[in-house]
Amino acid sequence: MATRIVGIDIGSTSVRAVEVEGSTKAKPSVVRYHEVPLPSGAAKSGEVLETHTVASALKKLWSSGGFKSKDVVLGMGNQRVIARDLVMPKMSLTQIREALPFQVQDMLPMPVSEALLDFYPISEAEGENGPVVNGLLVAAVKQSVLANVDAALLAGLTPVEVDLIPFALSRLQARSHGGPETIAIVDVGSATTNVVIIIGGVPQFVRIIPAGGNDATLAIAMSLEIEEGIAENAKRALGLSPSAVNPEHRPILEHIHRASAELLNSIRNTLSYFDNTHQVANVERIVLSGGGSRLAGFASALQELTRTEVVLSDPFATLNASKSVSQHSPDVRDSMSVALGLALGSAA
Repeated sequence: MATRIVGIDIGSTSVRAVEVEGSTKAKPSVVRYHEVPLPSGAAKSGEVLETHTVASALKKLWSSGGFKSKDVVLGMGNQRVIARDLVMPKMSLTQIREALPFQVQDMLPMPVSEALLDFYPISEAEGENGPVVNGLLVAAVKQSVLANVDAALLAGLTPVEVDLIPFALSRLQARSHGGPETIAIVDVGSATTNVVIIIGGVPQFVRIIPAGGNDATLAIAMSLEIEEGIAENAKRALGLSPSAVNPEHRPILEHIHRASAELLNSIRNTLSYFDNTHQVANVERIVLSGGGSRLAGFASALQELTRTEVVLSDPFATLNASKSVSQHSPDVRDSMSVALGLALGSAA
């Protein structure tokens, strides 16, 4: 593994990268971070739609951000990726992976031939017919993964790994929240929200919700027929304010509350599903990250709805950070979580 590695987070509106040095050390160093915007329609929920456009953005990212390494880790985490509980007879991980195409077709929304499959082991147990391995099946649409890889290659980069974004987030957050508690990591992006539940730092459950912070922005822009940038500024200014606001702001506030309520309920239902279907301790704490989670009032609303302690992510708590990275605001540093987790996850 290279001394320096760069995690790349391709979003719907921008592409971010974080360069990490010494990812295998106890306290790696974050040496560089940069972000460039993406033209509308170039990518959606982390999936590259216009390969050459994203490749051009990556080239600009490298030239303007000053990244030294071209070894990169890409992330996947949208509705073209699924992660489901799977129990397999006990055998080597290589044998389990070889057996997956013959075992999981009924679990997939696409033909096996069009999917990339992997298995993440969690624990061992004794089944009715002998020892078994409990784990997570990870399946991604092959075409989606290859589109992201192709964009990186066209930009002159060297993809060394493609990682599931929830796994990358869990590795990052486990550095600060790796105790025996049952922790839910909730990362709210612009169009996708990743939920991963860890126990003792080990992922147990993954769900990818097709909604994010940009839903309210789009609703405001479409309803009021204004530019998305203006709608985004209005959303951030108001947040989840009480209803007693200037009457002219109420239509905007209604859209913010409606979109946020849908997302908050989806998160609550996801956590309830885990609590009801897994024979382990219930979720004890929620670690909130991602740009969408910084909406004023969102964290307190989630805590009230779930009746579970909510804490904001501090992705740099166990890392060294260069001066150029440290000077960014907490909101910007938090938006680095996915790219940072991908870079750190490459060492796992």
